[in-house]
Amino acid sequence: MTGPEHETETAEPAAGQPDAAPEPPTAESADAAPDPAQDSPQDFEGPRRRARREREERRAAQARAMAIEQARREAKRKVTGRAEPQRPAPARRVIRGLKLLMWTALLAVVVVGLGLVLYFTPVMSVRETVITGLSVLTEDEVGAAAAVPAGTPLLQVDTDAVAERVATLRRVASARVQREYPSTLRITVVERVPLVVKDFPDGPHLYDKDGVDFVTGPPPPGLAYLDTDTPGPKDPATKAALQVLTSLPPEVAGQVSRIAAPSVAAITLTLTDGRTVVWGTNDRTEEKALKLAALLTQPGRTYDVSSPDLPTVK
Repeated sequence: MTGPEHETETAEPAAGQPDAAPEPPTAESADAAPDPAQDSPQDFEGPRRRARREREERRAAQARAMAIEQARREAKRKVTGRAEPQRPAPARRVIRGLKLLMWTALLAVVVVGLGLVLYFTPVMSVRETVITGLSVLTEDEVGAAAAVPAGTPLLQVDTDAVAERVATLRRVASARVQREYPSTLRITVVERVPLVVKDFPDGPHLYDKDGVDFVTGPPPPGLAYLDTDTPGPKDPATKAALQVLTSLPPEVAGQVSRIAAPSVAAITLTLTDGRTVVWGTNDRTEEKALKLAALLTQPGRTYDVSSPDLPTVK
Protein backbone atom coordinates (compact mmCIF):
# COMPACT_ATOMS: atom_id res chain seq x y z
CA MET A 1 0.00 0.00 0.00
CA THR A 2 1.56 3.19 -1.14
CA GLY A 3 1.57 6.32 0.83
CA PRO A 4 -0.14 9.47 -0.16
CA GLU A 5 1.58 11.31 -3.04
CA HIS A 6 3.06 14.63 -2.12
CA GLU A 7 2.92 17.18 -4.90
CA THR A 8 4.74 20.41 -4.64
CA GLU A 9 2.74 23.26 -5.98
CA THR A 10 3.82 26.79 -6.48
CA ALA A 11 1.54 29.09 -4.76
CA GLU A 12 0.24 31.75 -7.07
CA PRO A 13 -0.07 35.16 -5.62
CA ALA A 14 -3.43 36.17 -4.76
CA ALA A 15 -5.14 38.74 -6.76
CA GLY A 16 -4.17 42.18 -5.73
CA GLN A 17 -0.95 41.06 -4.06
CA PRO A 18 2.43 42.17 -5.38
CA ASP A 19 4.68 39.76 -7.19
CA ALA A 20 7.36 38.11 -5.15
CA ALA A 21 10.86 39.52 -5.39
CA PRO A 22 13.17 37.61 -7.70
CA GLU A 23 15.50 35.22 -6.10
CA PRO A 24 19.20 36.21 -6.06
CA PRO A 25 21.37 34.35 -8.56
CA THR A 26 23.08 31.30 -7.33
CA ALA A 27 26.77 30.45 -7.71
CA GLU A 28 26.11 28.11 -10.60
CA SER A 29 24.21 30.71 -12.60
CA ALA A 30 26.90 33.29 -11.91
CA ASP A 31 29.60 30.98 -13.32
CA ALA A 32 27.58 30.22 -16.47
CA ALA A 33 27.00 33.89 -17.46
CA PRO A 34 29.54 35.26 -20.06
CA ASP A 35 31.97 37.93 -18.98
CA PRO A 36 32.49 40.52 -21.73
CA ALA A 37 35.68 41.73 -20.08
CA GLN A 38 37.27 38.29 -20.43
CA ASP A 39 36.58 37.90 -24.23
CA SER A 40 39.25 39.03 -26.88
CA PRO A 41 38.37 42.06 -28.99
CA GLN A 42 39.10 39.99 -32.12
CA ASP A 43 36.03 37.86 -31.31
CA PHE A 44 33.93 40.89 -32.14
CA GLU A 45 36.10 42.26 -35.08
CA GLY A 46 34.15 42.55 -38.31
CA PRO A 47 35.50 42.24 -41.91
CA ARG A 48 35.89 45.98 -42.46
CA ARG A 49 37.72 46.51 -39.20
CA ARG A 50 40.01 43.55 -39.97
CA ALA A 51 40.81 44.92 -43.47
CA ARG A 52 41.57 48.37 -42.01
CA ARG A 53 43.86 46.86 -39.42
CA GLU A 54 45.73 44.81 -42.08
CA ARG A 55 46.24 47.91 -44.24
CA GLU A 56 47.65 49.81 -41.31
CA GLU A 57 50.02 46.93 -40.56
CA ARG A 58 51.23 46.86 -44.20
CA ARG A 59 51.80 50.61 -44.20
CA ALA A 60 53.77 50.36 -40.99
CA ALA A 61 55.90 47.51 -42.42
CA GLN A 62 56.55 49.50 -45.61
CA ALA A 63 57.53 52.57 -43.64
CA ARG A 64 59.97 50.51 -41.58
CA ALA A 65 61.50 49.01 -44.78
CA MET A 66 61.93 52.46 -46.34
CA ALA A 67 63.52 53.77 -43.17
CA ILE A 68 65.95 50.84 -43.13
CA GLU A 69 66.85 51.37 -46.83
CA GLN A 70 67.37 55.09 -46.32
CA ALA A 71 69.61 54.39 -43.33
CA ARG A 72 71.60 51.87 -45.42
CA ARG A 73 72.12 54.42 -48.22
CA GLU A 74 73.14 57.10 -45.77
CA ALA A 75 75.69 54.76 -44.19
CA LYS A 76 77.05 53.84 -47.62
CA ARG A 77 77.32 57.52 -48.57
CA LYS A 78 79.28 58.26 -45.41
CA VAL A 79 81.67 55.37 -46.08
CA THR A 80 82.32 56.16 -49.75
CA GLY A 81 82.17 59.93 -49.35
CA ARG A 82 79.88 60.32 -52.39
CA ALA A 83 76.41 61.70 -52.40
CA GLU A 84 73.84 59.32 -53.82
CA PRO A 85 72.34 60.62 -57.10
CA GLN A 86 68.88 61.86 -56.70
CA ARG A 87 66.25 60.72 -59.16
CA PRO A 88 64.64 63.54 -61.07
CA ALA A 89 61.23 64.41 -59.89
CA PRO A 90 58.35 63.23 -62.09
CA ALA A 91 57.40 66.80 -62.87
CA ARG A 92 60.95 67.54 -64.03
CA ARG A 93 60.91 64.53 -66.37
CA VAL A 94 57.60 65.63 -67.84
CA ILE A 95 58.93 69.12 -68.49
CA ARG A 96 62.04 67.66 -70.14
CA GLY A 97 59.91 65.45 -72.38
CA LEU A 98 57.73 68.38 -73.39
CA LYS A 99 60.81 70.44 -74.29
CA LEU A 100 62.21 67.63 -76.43
CA LEU A 101 58.88 67.24 -78.20
CA MET A 102 58.69 70.96 -78.82
CA TRP A 103 62.21 71.14 -80.29
CA THR A 104 61.56 68.10 -82.48
CA ALA A 105 58.39 69.64 -83.86
CA LEU A 106 60.18 72.94 -84.45
CA LEU A 107 63.02 71.19 -86.30
CA ALA A 108 60.53 69.30 -88.48
CA VAL A 109 58.79 72.57 -89.38
CA VAL A 110 62.12 74.18 -90.29
CA VAL A 111 63.17 71.23 -92.48
CA VAL A 112 59.83 71.14 -94.29
CA GLY A 113 59.89 74.89 -94.78
CA LEU A 114 63.43 74.79 -96.13
CA GLY A 115 62.49 71.99 -98.53
CA LEU A 116 59.53 73.97 -99.83
CA VAL A 117 61.70 77.02 -100.33
CA LEU A 118 64.32 75.05 -102.26
CA TYR A 119 61.72 73.20 -104.34
CA PHE A 120 59.49 76.09 -105.37
CA THR A 121 61.84 79.07 -105.45
CA PRO A 122 64.93 79.80 -107.59
CA VAL A 123 67.20 80.00 -104.55
CA MET A 124 69.08 76.88 -105.74
CA SER A 125 68.22 76.77 -109.43
CA VAL A 126 70.08 75.72 -112.58
CA ARG A 127 72.41 78.54 -113.51
CA GLU A 128 75.11 76.47 -115.22
CA THR A 129 75.07 73.21 -117.22
CA VAL A 130 78.39 71.36 -117.50
CA ILE A 131 78.63 68.74 -120.28
CA THR A 132 81.60 66.35 -120.43
CA GLY A 133 82.65 63.35 -122.54
CA LEU A 134 82.00 64.93 -125.94
CA SER A 135 84.10 64.03 -128.96
CA VAL A 136 81.95 64.54 -132.03
CA LEU A 137 78.75 65.96 -130.55
CA THR A 138 78.54 69.60 -129.53
CA GLU A 139 77.34 71.06 -126.25
CA ASP A 140 74.47 72.75 -128.06
CA GLU A 141 73.21 69.40 -129.36
CA VAL A 142 73.35 67.79 -125.94
CA GLY A 143 71.85 70.84 -124.21
CA ALA A 144 68.96 70.93 -126.66
CA ALA A 145 68.28 67.23 -126.04
CA ALA A 146 68.46 67.70 -122.25
CA ALA A 147 65.88 70.53 -122.41
CA VAL A 148 66.46 71.92 -118.91
CA PRO A 149 65.64 75.66 -118.86
CA ALA A 150 67.93 77.93 -116.89
CA GLY A 151 66.40 78.96 -113.57
CA THR A 152 64.69 75.62 -112.95
CA PRO A 153 65.02 74.64 -109.26
CA LEU A 154 67.51 71.79 -108.98
CA LEU A 155 65.11 69.73 -106.88
CA GLN A 156 62.58 69.82 -109.71
CA VAL A 157 65.05 68.40 -112.27
CA ASP A 158 64.28 64.75 -113.00
CA THR A 159 67.80 63.49 -113.66
CA ASP A 160 66.66 60.13 -115.03
CA ALA A 161 64.31 61.77 -117.52
CA VAL A 162 67.05 64.17 -118.64
CA ALA A 163 69.49 61.28 -119.15
CA GLU A 164 66.91 59.41 -121.23
CA ARG A 165 66.37 62.45 -123.45
CA VAL A 166 70.13 62.84 -124.01
CA ALA A 167 70.43 59.12 -124.81
CA THR A 168 68.01 59.54 -127.73
CA LEU A 169 70.88 61.07 -129.68
CA ARG A 170 72.18 58.35 -131.99
CA ARG A 171 75.80 59.00 -131.15
CA VAL A 172 75.21 58.72 -127.38
CA ALA A 173 75.86 55.30 -125.85
CA SER A 174 75.00 56.39 -122.30
CA ALA A 175 74.36 59.55 -120.32
CA ARG A 176 74.47 60.45 -116.63
CA VAL A 177 72.95 63.56 -115.07
CA GLN A 178 73.91 64.87 -111.62
CA ARG A 179 72.92 67.83 -109.47
CA GLU A 180 75.82 69.85 -108.09
CA TYR A 181 74.61 72.33 -105.50
CA PRO A 182 74.10 75.16 -105.33
CA SER A 183 73.34 75.79 -109.01
CA THR A 184 75.05 73.38 -111.43
CA LEU A 185 73.71 70.52 -113.54
CA ARG A 186 76.38 68.10 -114.78
CA ILE A 187 75.78 65.86 -117.83
CA THR A 188 78.33 63.14 -118.55
CA VAL A 189 78.10 61.59 -122.02
CA VAL A 190 79.70 58.46 -123.46
CA GLU A 191 79.71 58.57 -127.26
CA ARG A 192 79.53 55.54 -129.50
CA VAL A 193 82.78 54.55 -131.19
CA PRO A 194 82.57 53.11 -134.74
CA LEU A 195 83.97 49.60 -135.03
CA VAL A 196 82.82 48.43 -138.49
CA VAL A 197 81.20 49.95 -141.55
CA LYS A 198 78.71 48.58 -144.09
CA ASP A 199 77.65 50.15 -147.37
CA PHE A 200 74.01 50.89 -148.10
CA PRO A 201 72.36 52.70 -151.01
CA ASP A 202 72.14 55.91 -148.94
CA GLY A 203 75.81 55.71 -147.97
CA PRO A 204 78.10 53.99 -145.45
CA HIS A 205 76.58 53.14 -142.06
CA LEU A 206 78.80 53.01 -138.99
CA TYR A 207 78.24 50.37 -136.27
CA ASP A 208 79.60 50.32 -132.74
CA LYS A 209 80.66 47.29 -130.67
CA ASP A 210 77.02 46.53 -129.82
CA GLY A 211 75.97 46.46 -133.45
CA VAL A 212 74.07 49.74 -133.28
CA ASP A 213 73.87 51.71 -136.52
CA PHE A 214 74.37 55.20 -135.12
CA VAL A 215 75.53 57.39 -137.98
CA THR A 216 75.59 57.56 -141.77
CA GLY A 217 78.68 59.13 -143.24
CA PRO A 218 82.26 58.60 -144.33
CA PRO A 219 84.05 56.02 -142.16
CA PRO A 220 87.29 56.81 -140.33
CA PRO A 221 90.46 55.47 -141.96
CA GLY A 222 91.28 51.81 -141.23
CA LEU A 223 87.72 50.81 -140.21
CA ALA A 224 86.89 47.16 -140.99
CA TYR A 225 84.09 46.37 -143.41
CA LEU A 226 81.23 44.23 -142.06
CA ASP A 227 79.80 41.60 -144.39
CA THR A 228 76.57 40.21 -142.92
CA ASP A 229 73.08 39.88 -144.36
CA THR A 230 71.08 41.75 -141.72
CA PRO A 231 73.44 43.72 -139.48
CA GLY A 232 72.03 44.93 -136.21
CA PRO A 233 72.26 44.55 -132.43
CA LYS A 234 69.89 41.54 -132.46
CA ASP A 235 71.42 39.70 -135.42
CA PRO A 236 73.38 36.61 -134.16
CA ALA A 237 75.88 36.74 -137.04
CA THR A 238 76.58 40.44 -136.43
CA LYS A 239 77.07 39.86 -132.70
CA ALA A 240 79.43 36.93 -133.35
CA ALA A 241 81.53 38.92 -135.85
CA LEU A 242 81.84 41.90 -133.48
CA GLN A 243 82.79 39.58 -130.61
CA VAL A 244 85.63 38.17 -132.69
CA LEU A 245 86.83 41.61 -133.71
CA THR A 246 86.88 42.96 -130.15
CA SER A 247 88.79 39.91 -128.88
CA LEU A 248 91.77 40.46 -131.20
CA PRO A 249 94.92 42.17 -129.91
CA PRO A 250 95.17 45.78 -131.13
CA GLU A 251 98.06 44.98 -133.48
CA VAL A 252 96.02 42.22 -135.13
CA ALA A 253 92.68 44.10 -135.17
CA GLY A 254 94.40 46.98 -136.99
CA GLN A 255 95.25 44.61 -139.89
CA VAL A 256 91.64 43.46 -140.44
CA SER A 257 90.05 45.11 -143.46
CA ARG A 258 86.97 42.91 -143.74
CA ILE A 259 85.04 40.49 -141.52
CA ALA A 260 82.45 38.20 -143.12
CA ALA A 261 79.87 36.29 -141.12
CA PRO A 262 77.26 34.58 -143.32
CA SER A 263 76.48 32.58 -140.16
CA VAL A 264 77.82 32.24 -136.62
CA ALA A 265 79.73 29.10 -137.67
CA ALA A 266 81.50 30.52 -140.73
CA ILE A 267 83.38 33.65 -139.72
CA THR A 268 86.27 34.75 -141.95
CA LEU A 269 88.72 37.63 -141.62
CA THR A 270 90.52 39.35 -144.49
CA LEU A 271 93.68 41.29 -143.66
CA THR A 272 94.87 44.46 -145.35
CA ASP A 273 97.63 42.57 -147.21
CA GLY A 274 95.16 40.04 -148.64
CA ARG A 275 95.79 37.16 -146.24
CA THR A 276 92.77 35.21 -145.02
CA VAL A 277 91.93 33.91 -141.56
CA VAL A 278 89.45 31.04 -141.19
CA TRP A 279 87.92 31.59 -137.80
CA GLY A 280 84.94 29.24 -137.79
CA THR A 281 82.59 29.67 -134.83
CA ASN A 282 82.92 32.20 -132.04
CA ASP A 283 83.71 29.46 -129.50
CA ARG A 284 87.04 29.71 -127.64
CA THR A 285 87.47 33.20 -129.11
CA GLU A 286 90.22 34.39 -126.77
CA GLU A 287 92.26 31.23 -127.34
CA LYS A 288 91.93 31.59 -131.10
CA ALA A 289 93.03 35.24 -130.90
CA LEU A 290 96.25 34.26 -129.12
CA LYS A 291 97.00 31.49 -131.62
CA LEU A 292 96.37 33.81 -134.56
CA ALA A 293 98.78 36.44 -133.22
CA ALA A 294 101.51 33.77 -133.14
CA LEU A 295 100.64 32.31 -136.57
CA LEU A 296 100.76 35.66 -138.36
CA THR A 297 104.52 35.75 -137.76
CA GLN A 298 104.83 32.81 -140.16
CA PRO A 299 104.64 33.17 -143.94
CA GLY A 300 101.46 32.00 -145.59
CA ARG A 301 98.21 33.03 -147.24
CA THR A 302 95.57 31.22 -145.21
CA TYR A 303 95.58 30.87 -141.46
CA ASP A 304 93.09 28.41 -140.01
CA VAL A 305 92.32 28.75 -136.30
CA SER A 306 88.88 27.16 -136.43
CA SER A 307 90.40 24.38 -134.32
CA PRO A 308 92.73 26.13 -131.87
CA ASP A 309 94.25 22.81 -130.82
CA LEU A 310 95.52 22.25 -134.40
CA PRO A 311 96.01 25.64 -136.11
CA THR A 312 97.36 25.50 -139.65
CA VAL A 313 99.10 27.80 -142.11
CA LYS A 314 98.89 27.35 -145.86
